[in-house]
Amino acid sequence: MKAKNLYIAAALCAGTFGVSNVANAQDVFVDDAVSVTEFTCDNSNHYFASPRNNWFIEIGAGAGQPLVEKGEEKAVYGKKWTAAYSVGFGRWMSPYLGLRIKAIGGALHWNSPAWGTSQEAYSWSRAKHVNLQMELMWDMFNSLGGVNENRVFSIVPFVGLGGDAMWDYKNHFGETPAATTEYTYSKKHGERAKSVQWTLPVSAGLQFRLRLSKYVDFFAEARAAFYGDNWNNVSGGHSVDAYVSAMGGFSFNIGGRGWNTFNECNYVSQIAALNGQVNDLRGQLAACGATVAALQAQLPCPEVVEKDCNNAPLMATVRFTINSDKIMPTEEVNVYSMAEWLKANPNEKIVIAGYADKDTGTSEYNMGLSQRRADAVKAELVNTYGIDPSRLETKAFGSDEQEYPSHNDWNRIVIFKQ
Repeated sequence: MKAKNLYIAAALCAGTFGVSNVANAQDVFVDDAVSVTEFTCDNSNHYFASPRNNWFIEIGAGAGQPLVEKGEEKAVYGKKWTAAYSVGFGRWMSPYLGLRIKAIGGALHWNSPAWGTSQEAYSWSRAKHVNLQMELMWDMFNSLGGVNENRVFSIVPFVGLGGDAMWDYKNHFGETPAATTEYTYSKKHGERAKSVQWTLPVSAGLQFRLRLSKYVDFFAEARAAFYGDNWNNVSGGHSVDAYVSAMGGFSFNIGGRGWNTFNECNYVSQIAALNGQVNDLRGQLAACGATVAALQAQLPCPEVVEKDCNNAPLMATVRFTINSDKIMPTEEVNVYSMAEWLKANPNEKIVIAGYADKDTGTSEYNMGLSQRRADAVKAELVNTYGIDPSRLETKAFGSDEQEYPSHNDWNRIVIFKQ
């Protein structure tokens, strides 16, 4: 096909001033443009989720026992197991760390050497208590073995801080501390017992979690809480009282469970492709500026010379990632632009020329790869945009010809030619 520079010559003849301004503007744009070809990333996954996801409610039951004063016989008192119940509510803030509010309560039985003076007074005492904790949870397996939201078994250590209320103190006769003259809150100071005892315990433990379904987990949990010596309204022996418990129950996931991931390295190829397009356009703009300058130098208007434009590259190109013939989403706009040009010029035919970079693969392999790239672009124009296949010719140049000899990775490309 033949084309003429009639329009360019007419534009030049229209006025030197206008052409000069265009050339100057192009020169300024080219000088100010910045070529960006490098991009670094840390190749790590970043996890995030909607604020509505990864909430859970826990319900459990088990047994616990207090470990309180030591008597004169140096034996630990309070080794009496009683039923305990718990409820919790929390959220996993990341695949590794979570926060929950945990409430544990029930009746307590213990032996108290300070209840009275008779032999019977050394029998058991009882009270009720509720412990409310704010706890930090750590998913050990996600942290050490990699994030897996479908993992069947997990171990979750936790630590917490909160408050405890104990009330309804009675001995085995059903008497309260106020009804027993020998009973004191502190043997050292002779203080009277309190009807409700408030303390600030710290706790730590391990949770063993078994996934039953997407929405339900079974858990078994062992914990220990540590109090001041006055927790059970008796001071004596060790300065720290403790409460140990073992519980099992179910955790119900609400709002969905799972994490979205983002890895910036996944977008390096798209960024490189966009940078390649920018650099292509800069090169084309520079060439156009040189052409305008050369034509301007020929003023007054030269005789119009017919020019053979066969095999001239068109503006649109399609870039590919290494060893791939799949059209990237960022390149679809260039295929669309060529389809629109072909629809606007129904008599035109084009050559779809495929290339490969010479630094990767053998010459024979690259020839096949460049043919597959050209075929992929042709299929997209025909199947998606309805272009007549008779107007499209594919050619494979492999890595034998390099359109961009100074930039090896730019040659992973398909170029449209007339």
